Amino acid sequence: MAKRSGKGDPLGGLLAVAGAVAVIGGAYGSHGATGAAVEWLKTGALYLMVHAIAGLVAIQLGRRGPAGLFLLGGAVFSGTLFAMSFGAPRILGAVTPLGGLAMILGWVWLAIAMLRGR
Repeated sequence: MAKRSGKGDPLGGLLAVAGAVAVIGGAYGSHGATGAAVEWLKTGALYLMVHAIAGLVAIQLGRRGPAGLFLLGGAVFSGTLFAMSFGAPRILGAVTPLGGLAMILGWVWLAIAMLRGR
């Protein structure tokens, strides 16, 4: 379990904000967007929400490194999709896979840590 010192947890707070952003992105994708933006928003929202929750769980397991990668990856992956849905140049999509890579590395790190018991 994570230490409880009475102090705030910036990583946990950012992951919680990411969850809220995921809901906003998904809602806009379902109710306000058109064209390719609909799928970009829905995909970005799904990945961001899953990784926000995974990051919060990882923190509770004492695994802050993977949690940080989940946040970084979700921000890059979903952020680029969200930005394109609001009109950013599609070339930004070239950066999207880097966010996916960070999320994958977070899962690998978490798996290794859990298997080793560290």
